[in-house]
Amino acid sequence: MRHTRRIRWAAIPIAASLALVLAGCSQDQLHGYLPGFVKGEKDVTTMTSRVAGLWVTSWIVLLVVGIIVWGLIIWAVVVYRRRKGQTGLPVQLRYNMPIEIFYTIVPFILIIGFFAFTAKDQDAIEKPYAHPDLKVTVYGKQWAWDWDYTTNGVYDPGIQAQPASNAAQGPTHGNVDEAQLPTLYLPVNEKVDITLKSRDVIHSFWVPAFLYKKDVIPGHVNHMYVTPTRIGTYKGDCAELCGEYHSAMLFRVKVVSQADYDAHIDALKAQGFTGSLGDDENRNQNLPGNGTDSGFTSNGTD
Repeated sequence: MRHTRRIRWAAIPIAASLALVLAGCSQDQLHGYLPGFVKGEKDVTTMTSRVAGLWVTSWIVLLVVGIIVWGLIIWAVVVYRRRKGQTGLPVQLRYNMPIEIFYTIVPFILIIGFFAFTAKDQDAIEKPYAHPDLKVTVYGKQWAWDWDYTTNGVYDPGIQAQPASNAAQGPTHGNVDEAQLPTLYLPVNEKVDITLKSRDVIHSFWVPAFLYKKDVIPGHVNHMYVTPTRIGTYKGDCAELCGEYHSAMLFRVKVVSQADYDAHIDALKAQGFTGSLGDDENRNQNLPGNGTDSGFTSNGTD
């Protein structure tokens, strides 16, 4: 009976503290301090709330587990400490079957739960669009990006970040001319299938506000499926170390109205950027699968 009372009295302050902390959370805190959230505004994409929910819920569960573990450790230290006048070792226990079952089953249930929710959200995020409104091919290259607006038959070649005219230091220090950054235009509320390809080494296409990034791997095609829902300009960069000027591999994504998107496409056509840059500009031309790989051919002598 005394043992049960101890547990109850220990659980009350823990539960009260957790309720107080959660009740006092701001919207930014409830969103996990993740980028892209603006109070009173729409989500950046249709999937940002799903990602933020998974992130925040995971941390809450882990925090509760941590509080319980820390509480049990402190309780064991206090209750079973050596008292004044005691000598020798305390009573040694070889095993405790209920406790061993507890600390085996509970972590297993937590792992299965995390896996189930993660797999569910990942399946939704990575599910291809049956009928995308727009197809875009993104080429990563040292150290910039090319955009192929596949659906519209135009392209937009990009250059790496350039220092601002009044900058005392180079682009690696963050002082860049944003007007010259490669800018990908996407129409709002349209389903976009983004094909990711590399012209040389491994890169990573990352838009922090989208809470979504994916590797760009030479010889392998990846896809991102995005439906932007808030008009605005969002920063992006390469999230994979790719060489000396990796930090200058910056870009922007502009989510615009359909009319502004059409105007941008017309401007690219007027500049003569019609057709596609395609894979011909790739630096690696001997990758497996493109018909030019330089591997050995078995002729009975090799």
